[in-house]
This record gives sequence, structure tokens and C-alpha cells, in this order.
Amino acid sequence: MEAVINEAIRNHVSTTYTDRGMYYDEYRRLIDAFLMVGKSTAKRESESLVEYSKLNVVRMNRLDKTTEIIPELRERISEISAPQTWLVLTEGWCGDAAQIVPVLNKIAELNSNIQLKFLLRDEHLELMNQYLTNGKSQSIPKLVVLDEHNNELFNWGPRPHALQELFYHMKANAMNNDSIKEEIHKWYAKDKTVSIQKDLLALLQDSL
Repeated sequence: MEAVINEAIRNHVSTTYTDRGMYYDEYRRLIDAFLMVGKSTAKRESESLVEYSKLNVVRMNRLDKTTEIIPELRERISEISAPQTWLVLTEGWCGDAAQIVPVLNKIAELNSNIQLKFLLRDEHLELMNQYLTNGKSQSIPKLVVLDEHNNELFNWGPRPHALQELFYHMKANAMNNDSIKEEIHKWYAKDKTVSIQKDLLALLQDSL
């Protein structure tokens, strides 16, 4: 079984993607703009995805206000002395993304050498397909950290390692999707973003 933290793939990512990426505030405004006309970022519209997007805005707003970066990660981020791009494949309707992207933004704000950019997954499937979970799933969010030459340093996602293991366990026990989603968001609420941060800290330390 593949771990959620995947360092096996080492790619060069075209500047086309990094140039096309949105900043966090642009990404948030895009979601809001879609919702104003009763839509989500999904190419195939459904009422449920619009409702998920509305709920995700509430989640992101809360995390924007409450997320605190752990001291160890704060220190490691301060040590980054060369430019990096943190490129995130995501969608506004994705519940995991809503729990994670505000944390990534808080981290990136700590060091001006980090440029955080967002791409909608369904508009960039050719890139997404280079970062499949277990070689088959287009799971998001997916973070790809690049050096100043757009060479990959590491990638992470779609969930904290501990939560991904819980997800596999729930799937193996044939839990229905609604119950899985409920348990996932309970886990995020209890964890308070700590596992996300610790996963990233380990990867950043390994990339020294």
C-alpha cells in the first residue's frame, strides 16, 4: 500500500503550470464567483457540489482565522533561503482541500521565498496524472514543492498520512461514502491541522 507521502516521483514541472497558477486570494475569489451564480468549480455541475463548495468556504474562513503553525515548522520554514514554488492541485468542492489549503497558505506567508500557487485539477489533468495516488486515483489536494528551477523537491497529499491510513481502513470495511466523509471531517476537527504540519515538516527536513 502506497503511503500518502510520496517521494518516488521526481519531476520537472513546466513553467506553464506555475505561471498559470492562482494565488490564494485569487483562488478564494474564484470559488466565491462561481457560487454567486449557483455553480462550483466542477466541469460537471451538480447541486451537491455547489453545497459542498458553500460548506468549504465556511471551513476555509474558519481555518484562515484559527490556524496556528507549530514552532518546529515555523523554524524550518524560516530556514528556506532560495525561492520555492508550492503548486497545489485542488478544487473548490473538495472537502479535504478546504481543510488543507488554508494551512498551506499560513505556512507560505511565513517566508517570502515561498510562492504558493493553485491550479484547478480538472483543468490540468495532464499534470494531475503525474501525481496519482496509488497510481490510479486523481485525489486532491496534491502539493508539489518545486525549487527555483521548477524541479520537484517533494510532493504531498491528498491527506495527512494518519488520516489516509484511516481512510483505507474505512474503505476496507465497506463504510458508505457519507459516513467516511463525516469521519474524515471529525478527524480534521480533532487534529487541528497538527498532522498536516508534521507531515510537511518531515518532508522539508528531508529536502535539506
